[in-house]
Amino acid sequence: MNASELTRVIESVGKDRGIKREIIISALEQAVLTAAQKKYGVNAVLEAHYNPDSGEIDLFQFKKVVESDADMLEESEEIQIEEAHKLDPEAVIGDELGIKVEAPEFGRIDAQAAKQVIFQKVRDAEREIIYNEYVHRKGEIVTGIARRIERGNLVIDLGKADALLPRSEIIPGEIFKPGDRVQAFLSDVMMTTRGPQLYLTRTSPKYLVKLFEMEVPEIREQIVEIKLCAREPGARSKIAVTSKDRDVDPVGACVGMKGIRVQNVIQELKGEKIDIIPWSDNPVIFVRSALAPAEISSVRMDERNKTMEIMVEDDQLSLAIGRKGQNVRLAAQLTGWRLDIISKSKLQKRTSDAIFNLQHIEGVNETMAQAIYQAGYLNVRQVADATLENLMKIPGYDNQETAEKLKERAGVVVEKAGDVLAGPVVSADDSKGSFTASPMKDAKALAEERLREMMKGAGGDVTPAPDSSDSKTSSGDTSSGGA
Repeated sequence: MNASELTRVIESVGKDRGIKREIIISALEQAVLTAAQKKYGVNAVLEAHYNPDSGEIDLFQFKKVVESDADMLEESEEIQIEEAHKLDPEAVIGDELGIKVEAPEFGRIDAQAAKQVIFQKVRDAEREIIYNEYVHRKGEIVTGIARRIERGNLVIDLGKADALLPRSEIIPGEIFKPGDRVQAFLSDVMMTTRGPQLYLTRTSPKYLVKLFEMEVPEIREQIVEIKLCAREPGARSKIAVTSKDRDVDPVGACVGMKGIRVQNVIQELKGEKIDIIPWSDNPVIFVRSALAPAEISSVRMDERNKTMEIMVEDDQLSLAIGRKGQNVRLAAQLTGWRLDIISKSKLQKRTSDAIFNLQHIEGVNETMAQAIYQAGYLNVRQVADATLENLMKIPGYDNQETAEKLKERAGVVVEKAGDVLAGPVVSADDSKGSFTASPMKDAKALAEERLREMMKGAGGDVTPAPDSSDSKTSSGDTSSGGA
């Protein structure tokens, strides 16, 4: 390859692959060194440098200047002082002298090895370019074309790179075919031995937040902020929004004129219902909004355990809980509080049962039992097991002596009656009229999600049909704080 051809190759590869000229030159230098090492021996100290003036790669062999007999001379590593003076008159014994040598002619095997070196360098450079380009786009929405399925995961062609959309990150009920356009959230970019690996998701709450950011100019301009988001992909989501400008309604901004903005998001999420609620730093107000459209009668808050007991009228219970507990479960995830939903009739029965139970403690009348119950104690055993510090918070038992007597008398009841009066009787209907949801997904919810994935893998349509409780809430209706 002559000088002009080499220069042309460097320019061509750099232009076609988008790789820096220096990287291609380094690859060519390495290829020449690999071939030269075979010719001059493994002990030879060689260096290759691209000469921009001549357009060639110059090869240098470094030898140590010595004074030695010709028979004892190691030709690949040493040069006699007399020969060194011919090249450099100022050379002295012990110097390292760089001697320009002829680059070897590339045979078939050498050419193949050189080609492998160049390809590897170019491939590494391409991987680095792709990684650097996409690592800065982490947390953005990207669009690509579905190409193939590998082990149940969808491979998406983003143009310059392939990304992986794992099966678990696809919205339940979605089916993509090769050639389909796919939009997803770039959740992670990792450099592996096989090159950069890009991971996508369509189920993350961050994807929902990003979709609203694209649709709502007020969010992009940071006038409206999405404070929190809870999501059950393909079914229902809740987002809490707030505004930094009093003249801008955060809920209305996200809904848009005639609901156009929220409808665009819903369409991208294949019909997933979205509740848009105003955020509040008051936990009670926030929980009331999160449970909309259900009407809340009263809330009893336990800040220490971050739990709220929420009473609703009997006809509001199914609306507050939602289909299979979906509404209250999302509200708990959104607010971060454990929510105990209970109907008015169930609460009244539990209250009367608890007061009756507590009156079995000697000296406790109905009024005192009500005070103990209001402090959070439902039965005699709980009083017997409570600490004196907590019992002293009950009105009428605010000194150590009265608290000790209450605890002692409760202990006597437990000792004599055992479980008969130690706690309320649990009936078969006890679970009716109430529902509890924790901020974290419970085992049942996770199992349901896993089952849904398995059914999807079997080709079943697992998109749940809306029930009567959900059908009362429209995605565009934000008058009560719910979408």
